[in-house]
Amino acid sequence: MIISQYVTFFIIFSFLGWIWETIYCTAKEKHFSNRDFLFGPICPIYGASVVVGMFLFTRVDWLTAASMPLWELFLICAVGSAFAEYGTSYYLEKRFHARWWDYSKMPLNINGRICLPVTVCFGLVGIALVRWMIPVLSGVQSQVPPLVFEAVALAFIGMLGADMALTEASLSALLQKIENSEKEFTERGEAAYENISNKPQQLETKLNGIEDELRERADALAADLNGRQRHIARCIRKFPEDRSGRRVIRVGAHLRESLQEMRNKQHEG
Repeated sequence: MIISQYVTFFIIFSFLGWIWETIYCTAKEKHFSNRDFLFGPICPIYGASVVVGMFLFTRVDWLTAASMPLWELFLICAVGSAFAEYGTSYYLEKRFHARWWDYSKMPLNINGRICLPVTVCFGLVGIALVRWMIPVLSGVQSQVPPLVFEAVALAFIGMLGADMALTEASLSALLQKIENSEKEFTERGEAAYENISNKPQQLETKLNGIEDELRERADALAADLNGRQRHIARCIRKFPEDRSGRRVIRVGAHLRESLQEMRNKQHEG
């Protein structure tokens, strides 16, 4: 019976926490913001915190004293909420690689998971919960028949189980898609890097080939010019050394004949 009561209050306060989160974030962001973690309209961290508070402040002897100073009650609630919020944020980030809240822009935050202003607010809410709400809930527990709690708890458990299974499947599928996209992006990046890194080597090889080809052509051209020069020199040495105009004409004619003979040999080759 006690378990069914805790389950019922867990769902109820998870729903109330969702209402508070949605109203606050909608007003802050100026548009509707659905703040549930699961598909259903619940924020489990609120329900879990209230149920743990109900258990501790009604079952643990040194916490049930009505004379407990408010400052001590405030510290217990604030520190407890900080641990719950940090642990939940850490688990969700490691499990699903996502954050459902981020206090990075808030003062005195720790890794963006918790911050002093929000922890103080939870401490004050904890005082109200322990001093006024838990006594009211204890009265409700005594007035409602146990079978009602059990029936409601079973219905809530069924809906919560289906919601959690659907959420887990959807987030796992989304996570797999993200990982596949990241892997594909990494592979394409590595291929592009290898292609770019090989470009200088390919360009160098191509330039070396062009350089070798130009050197071969230059050597062939130099050899051809040397052959022509030697041939012309041999032709000139055949004439006497007088310097009459007739000799110059004969040299020019002979040179023309020699050049024509060389062209004919090239065509025949």
